[in-house]
Amino acid sequence: MALRLTIAFWDYDRVRPLIDRTIVPDGIELTPVISRPSETFFRMLRHKAFDVSELSFSNYTMLRARGDDSFIAIPVFPSRLFRHSCIYVNRHAGISQPADLVGTRIGVPEYSMTAAVFARGLLLHEYGVAPETSEWFSGTQDGLQRPTRIDFDLPGVKLTRMPLEQDMGPMLEQGTLDAIISPNAPQALARPGSPVRRLFEDYRRVEKTYFEKTGIFPIMHVIVVRRDVYDANPWMARSLFDAFERAKQWAYEQLVEIDALKITLPWIVAETEETRRSMGEDFWPYGVERNRRSLETLPQYLFEQHLAPRVVPIEELFAPLSP
Repeated sequence: MALRLTIAFWDYDRVRPLIDRTIVPDGIELTPVISRPSETFFRMLRHKAFDVSELSFSNYTMLRARGDDSFIAIPVFPSRLFRHSCIYVNRHAGISQPADLVGTRIGVPEYSMTAAVFARGLLLHEYGVAPETSEWFSGTQDGLQRPTRIDFDLPGVKLTRMPLEQDMGPMLEQGTLDAIISPNAPQALARPGSPVRRLFEDYRRVEKTYFEKTGIFPIMHVIVVRRDVYDANPWMARSLFDAFERAKQWAYEQLVEIDALKITLPWIVAETEETRRSMGEDFWPYGVERNRRSLETLPQYLFEQHLAPRVVPIEELFAPLSP
Protein backbone atom coordinates (compact mmCIF):
# COMPACT_ATOMS: atom_id res chain seq x y z
CA MET A 1 0.00 0.00 0.00
CA ALA A 2 1.38 3.40 -1.01
CA LEU A 3 2.40 5.94 1.61
CA ARG A 4 -0.03 8.87 1.43
CA LEU A 5 1.52 12.30 1.86
CA THR A 6 0.35 15.89 1.57
CA ILE A 7 2.84 18.08 -0.26
CA ALA A 8 2.71 21.88 -0.59
CA PHE A 9 4.47 23.93 -3.25
CA TRP A 10 3.76 26.50 -5.94
CA ASP A 11 2.79 25.42 -9.47
CA TYR A 12 6.25 25.58 -11.07
CA ASP A 13 6.79 23.92 -14.44
CA ARG A 14 9.37 21.69 -12.72
CA VAL A 15 6.75 20.19 -10.40
CA ARG A 16 3.81 20.12 -12.81
CA PRO A 17 4.09 16.34 -13.50
CA LEU A 18 3.81 15.68 -9.75
CA ILE A 19 0.64 17.76 -9.60
CA ASP A 20 -1.13 16.01 -12.48
CA ARG A 21 0.39 12.61 -11.56
CA THR A 22 2.20 12.20 -14.85
CA ILE A 23 5.08 11.25 -12.54
CA VAL A 24 4.39 9.29 -9.35
CA PRO A 25 7.07 8.69 -6.68
CA ASP A 26 7.74 5.02 -6.05
CA GLY A 27 5.63 3.82 -3.13
CA ILE A 28 4.09 7.25 -2.47
CA GLU A 29 0.70 8.78 -3.23
CA LEU A 30 0.93 12.57 -3.15
CA THR A 31 -1.90 14.98 -2.40
CA PRO A 32 -0.64 18.33 -3.76
CA VAL A 33 -1.54 21.65 -2.14
CA ILE A 34 -0.77 24.58 -4.43
CA SER A 35 -0.16 27.95 -2.77
CA ARG A 36 2.18 30.92 -2.95
CA PRO A 37 5.48 30.32 -1.14
CA SER A 38 4.83 32.93 1.57
CA GLU A 39 1.57 31.24 2.55
CA THR A 40 3.08 27.74 2.38
CA PHE A 41 6.03 28.75 4.55
CA PHE A 42 3.86 30.37 7.21
CA ARG A 43 1.60 27.34 7.48
CA MET A 44 4.50 24.90 7.63
CA LEU A 45 6.69 26.86 10.04
CA ARG A 46 3.91 27.90 12.41
CA HIS A 47 1.59 24.88 12.18
CA LYS A 48 3.51 22.00 10.51
CA ALA A 49 0.51 21.81 8.20
CA PHE A 50 1.92 19.39 5.60
CA ASP A 51 3.86 16.15 5.46
CA VAL A 52 6.20 17.53 2.78
CA SER A 53 6.61 21.16 1.79
CA GLU A 54 8.56 23.74 -0.10
CA LEU A 55 10.28 25.92 2.51
CA SER A 56 12.48 28.99 2.78
CA PHE A 57 16.11 27.83 2.78
CA SER A 58 17.10 30.57 5.22
CA ASN A 59 14.27 29.89 7.69
CA TYR A 60 14.95 26.15 7.60
CA THR A 61 18.67 26.69 8.20
CA MET A 62 17.96 29.10 11.05
CA LEU A 63 15.91 26.43 12.79
CA ARG A 64 18.60 23.80 12.35
CA ALA A 65 21.26 26.22 13.64
CA ARG A 66 19.21 26.50 16.84
CA GLY A 67 18.99 22.72 17.22
CA ASP A 68 15.38 22.52 16.03
CA ASP A 69 15.06 19.41 13.84
CA SER A 70 11.31 19.53 13.24
CA PHE A 71 12.05 19.16 9.52
CA ILE A 72 14.64 17.41 7.38
CA ALA A 73 15.40 18.57 3.84
CA ILE A 74 16.00 16.66 0.65
CA PRO A 75 18.32 18.36 -1.88
CA VAL A 76 15.62 19.52 -4.27
CA PHE A 77 15.49 23.26 -4.94
CA PRO A 78 12.17 24.43 -6.41
CA SER A 79 13.20 28.10 -6.39
CA ARG A 80 16.54 29.60 -7.38
CA LEU A 81 17.25 33.15 -8.51
CA PHE A 82 20.17 35.51 -8.80
CA ARG A 83 19.54 38.41 -6.46
CA HIS A 84 21.29 41.45 -7.93
CA SER A 85 17.99 42.13 -9.70
CA CYS A 86 15.97 42.40 -6.47
CA ILE A 87 17.61 45.60 -5.16
CA TYR A 88 15.51 48.67 -5.99
CA VAL A 89 16.38 52.31 -5.27
CA ASN A 90 14.87 55.76 -5.50
CA ARG A 91 16.91 57.54 -8.16
CA HIS A 92 16.75 60.78 -6.13
CA ALA A 93 18.54 59.17 -3.17
CA GLY A 94 21.97 59.53 -4.77
CA ILE A 95 22.53 55.77 -5.09
CA SER A 96 24.40 54.92 -8.28
CA GLN A 97 26.56 52.06 -7.00
CA PRO A 98 26.40 49.57 -4.11
CA ALA A 99 28.73 51.64 -1.89
CA ASP A 100 26.11 54.40 -1.90
CA LEU A 101 23.79 52.20 0.18
CA VAL A 102 25.88 52.94 3.27
CA GLY A 103 23.87 55.12 5.62
CA THR A 104 20.58 54.66 3.78
CA ARG A 105 17.11 53.48 4.85
CA ILE A 106 16.31 50.10 3.27
CA GLY A 107 13.00 48.27 3.27
CA VAL A 108 12.54 44.50 3.08
CA PRO A 109 9.31 42.47 3.28
CA GLU A 110 10.87 40.12 5.84
CA TYR A 111 14.42 40.56 7.12
CA SER A 112 15.13 36.82 7.37
CA MET A 113 13.73 35.84 3.96
CA THR A 114 16.29 34.07 1.76
CA ALA A 115 16.20 36.70 -1.00
CA ALA A 116 17.15 39.45 1.46
CA VAL A 117 19.80 37.33 3.23
CA PHE A 118 21.46 36.51 -0.06
CA ALA A 119 21.29 40.08 -1.38
CA ARG A 120 22.89 41.42 1.81
CA GLY A 121 25.53 38.69 1.60
CA LEU A 122 26.54 39.51 -1.94
CA LEU A 123 26.58 43.24 -1.12
CA LEU A 124 29.04 42.48 1.69
CA HIS A 125 31.25 39.98 -0.11
CA GLU A 126 31.26 41.50 -3.58
CA TYR A 127 31.05 45.22 -2.73
CA GLY A 128 32.06 45.62 0.92
CA VAL A 129 28.67 46.96 2.06
CA ALA A 130 27.82 45.56 5.52
CA PRO A 131 24.19 45.32 6.76
CA GLU A 132 25.15 47.22 9.94
CA THR A 133 25.82 50.36 7.89
CA SER A 134 22.14 50.83 6.95
CA GLU A 135 18.85 51.25 8.78
CA TRP A 136 16.31 48.52 8.01
CA PHE A 137 12.51 48.46 7.84
CA SER A 138 10.26 45.44 7.29
CA GLY A 139 6.59 45.18 6.47
CA THR A 140 3.93 45.30 3.77
CA GLN A 141 4.96 46.00 0.17
CA ASP A 142 2.40 47.18 -2.37
CA GLY A 143 -0.39 45.55 -0.40
CA LEU A 144 1.38 42.19 -0.01
CA GLN A 145 1.61 41.34 3.68
CA ARG A 146 4.08 38.77 4.99
CA PRO A 147 3.41 37.84 8.64
CA THR A 148 6.55 36.91 10.56
CA ARG A 149 7.23 33.22 10.02
CA ILE A 150 10.10 32.72 12.43
CA ASP A 151 11.15 34.77 15.45
CA PHE A 152 14.68 36.10 15.87
CA ASP A 153 16.77 38.70 17.68
CA LEU A 154 19.09 40.92 15.69
CA PRO A 155 22.06 42.35 17.61
CA GLY A 156 24.05 45.11 15.94
CA VAL A 157 21.45 46.01 13.32
CA LYS A 158 18.72 48.62 13.55
CA LEU A 159 15.50 47.01 12.32
CA THR A 160 12.04 48.56 12.56
CA ARG A 161 9.07 46.26 12.05
CA MET A 162 6.37 48.51 10.65
CA PRO A 163 2.60 48.10 11.14
CA LEU A 164 0.90 46.15 8.36
CA GLU A 165 -1.04 49.19 7.16
CA GLN A 166 2.21 51.08 6.47
CA ASP A 167 3.20 50.17 2.91
CA MET A 168 6.82 50.24 1.75
CA GLY A 169 5.97 50.51 -1.95
CA PRO A 170 4.74 54.12 -1.77
CA MET A 171 7.47 54.90 0.78
CA LEU A 172 10.15 54.00 -1.78
CA GLU A 173 8.42 55.97 -4.51
CA GLN A 174 8.07 59.03 -2.28
CA GLY A 175 11.65 58.79 -1.00
CA THR A 176 10.82 57.95 2.62
CA LEU A 177 12.83 54.80 1.97
CA ASP A 178 15.96 55.01 -0.14
CA ALA A 179 15.91 51.38 -1.28
CA ILE A 180 13.99 48.12 -1.09
CA ILE A 181 15.34 44.58 -1.30
CA SER A 182 12.45 42.36 -2.36
CA PRO A 183 11.63 39.32 -4.50
CA ASN A 184 8.65 41.31 -5.80
CA ALA A 185 9.32 44.30 -8.03
CA PRO A 186 7.78 47.50 -6.62
CA GLN A 187 4.68 48.47 -8.56
CA ALA A 188 6.19 51.92 -9.12
CA LEU A 189 8.98 50.39 -11.22
CA ALA A 190 6.60 49.99 -14.17
CA ARG A 191 5.10 53.48 -14.01
CA PRO A 192 6.27 56.05 -16.57
CA GLY A 193 8.41 58.74 -14.95
CA SER A 194 8.76 56.76 -11.74
CA PRO A 195 11.81 57.54 -9.56
CA VAL A 196 12.17 53.81 -8.77
CA ARG A 197 14.81 51.81 -10.63
CA ARG A 198 17.01 48.78 -10.07
CA LEU A 199 20.40 49.33 -8.49
CA PHE A 200 21.87 47.03 -11.15
CA GLU A 201 19.97 48.09 -14.25
CA ASP A 202 21.93 45.69 -16.48
CA TYR A 203 21.34 42.94 -13.95
CA ARG A 204 21.54 40.05 -16.40
CA ARG A 205 25.11 40.92 -17.34
CA VAL A 206 26.09 41.47 -13.69
CA GLU A 207 24.50 38.21 -12.57
CA LYS A 208 26.11 36.23 -15.38
CA THR A 209 29.51 37.67 -14.45
CA TYR A 210 28.83 36.78 -10.80
CA PHE A 211 28.08 33.17 -11.73
CA GLU A 212 31.20 32.93 -13.88
CA LYS A 213 33.27 34.26 -10.97
CA THR A 214 31.74 32.31 -8.09
CA GLY A 215 29.90 29.32 -9.56
CA ILE A 216 26.98 30.22 -7.27
CA PHE A 217 23.40 29.91 -8.53
CA PRO A 218 21.56 31.05 -5.38
CA ILE A 219 19.14 28.57 -3.80
CA MET A 220 16.02 30.17 -2.34
CA HIS A 221 13.79 27.23 -1.35
CA VAL A 222 14.25 23.58 -0.41
CA ILE A 223 11.87 20.66 -0.01
CA VAL A 224 11.46 19.53 3.59
CA VAL A 225 9.77 16.59 5.27
CA ARG A 226 8.28 16.70 8.75
CA ARG A 227 10.67 14.84 11.02
CA ASP A 228 8.07 12.41 12.37
CA VAL A 229 7.05 11.45 8.83
CA TYR A 230 10.66 10.98 7.72
CA ASP A 231 11.70 8.97 10.79
CA ALA A 232 8.88 6.52 10.15
CA ASN A 233 9.71 6.26 6.42
CA PRO A 234 13.35 7.20 5.70
CA TRP A 235 13.20 5.51 2.28
CA MET A 236 10.84 8.25 1.11
CA ALA A 237 13.71 10.76 0.70
CA ARG A 238 15.16 8.84 -2.24
CA SER A 239 11.77 8.23 -3.80
CA LEU A 240 10.82 11.92 -3.65
CA PHE A 241 14.22 13.05 -4.91
CA ASP A 242 14.01 10.77 -7.95
CA ALA A 243 10.48 11.93 -8.73
CA PHE A 244 11.44 15.61 -8.53
CA GLU A 245 14.42 14.92 -10.78
CA ARG A 246 12.22 13.25 -13.41
CA ALA A 247 9.76 16.15 -13.21
CA LYS A 248 12.56 18.64 -13.79
CA GLN A 249 13.75 16.73 -16.84
CA TRP A 250 10.20 16.92 -18.19
CA ALA A 251 10.28 20.71 -17.71
CA TYR A 252 13.56 20.95 -19.61
CA GLU A 253 11.96 19.15 -22.55
CA GLN A 254 9.12 21.67 -22.70
CA LEU A 255 11.58 24.55 -23.02
CA VAL A 256 12.99 23.28 -26.32
CA GLU A 257 9.83 21.84 -27.89
CA ILE A 258 9.70 23.43 -31.37
CA ASP A 259 6.88 21.53 -33.06
CA ALA A 260 4.82 24.26 -31.40
CA LEU A 261 6.11 26.47 -28.61
CA LYS A 262 4.69 25.46 -25.22
CA ILE A 263 6.15 28.48 -23.39
CA THR A 264 4.70 31.90 -24.19
CA LEU A 265 8.01 33.51 -25.11
CA PRO A 266 9.20 33.86 -28.74
CA TRP A 267 12.89 33.13 -28.14
CA ILE A 268 12.56 30.56 -25.38
CA VAL A 269 14.65 27.99 -27.29
CA ALA A 270 17.44 30.48 -27.93
CA GLU A 271 17.33 31.50 -24.27
CA THR A 272 17.60 27.88 -23.17
CA GLU A 273 20.55 27.26 -25.50
CA GLU A 274 22.34 30.38 -24.23
CA THR A 275 21.73 29.39 -20.60
CA ARG A 276 23.20 25.94 -21.25
CA ARG A 277 26.27 27.46 -22.84
CA SER A 278 26.76 29.60 -19.73
CA MET A 279 25.66 27.24 -16.96
CA GLY A 280 25.80 23.72 -18.35
CA GLU A 281 23.31 21.21 -19.74
CA ASP A 282 21.63 20.66 -16.35
CA PHE A 283 21.58 24.29 -15.26
CA TRP A 284 19.13 23.75 -12.38
CA PRO A 285 20.87 20.86 -10.61
CA TYR A 286 19.55 18.98 -7.60
CA GLY A 287 21.66 17.04 -5.10
CA VAL A 288 24.28 18.15 -2.58
CA GLU A 289 27.63 17.77 -4.34
CA ARG A 290 26.73 19.66 -7.51
CA ASN A 291 25.43 22.51 -5.35
CA ARG A 292 27.93 22.44 -2.49
CA ARG A 293 29.30 25.95 -3.14
CA SER A 294 25.80 27.46 -3.27
CA LEU A 295 24.62 25.44 -0.28
CA GLU A 296 27.55 26.49 1.89
CA THR A 297 27.08 30.17 1.10
CA LEU A 298 23.72 30.76 2.78
CA PRO A 299 24.60 29.30 6.23
CA GLN A 300 27.67 31.53 6.22
CA TYR A 301 25.57 34.59 5.37
CA LEU A 302 23.04 33.77 8.11
CA PHE A 303 25.82 33.56 10.68
CA GLU A 304 27.44 36.79 9.51
CA GLN A 305 24.09 38.59 9.63
CA HIS A 306 23.37 37.44 13.22
CA LEU A 307 20.43 35.32 12.12
CA ALA A 308 22.03 32.00 13.10
CA PRO A 309 24.24 31.20 16.12
CA ARG A 310 26.55 28.98 14.05
CA VAL A 311 27.39 27.97 10.50
CA VAL A 312 25.44 24.77 9.93
CA PRO A 313 27.38 22.06 8.04
CA ILE A 314 25.62 20.91 4.90
CA GLU A 315 25.59 17.32 6.12
CA GLU A 316 23.25 18.33 8.97
CA LEU A 317 20.71 19.87 6.61
CA PHE A 318 19.90 17.03 4.20
CA ALA A 319 18.61 13.50 4.56
CA PRO A 320 20.87 10.77 3.16
CA LEU A 321 19.63 9.50 -0.18
CA SER A 322 19.96 5.77 0.30
CA PRO A 323 19.67 3.73 -2.91
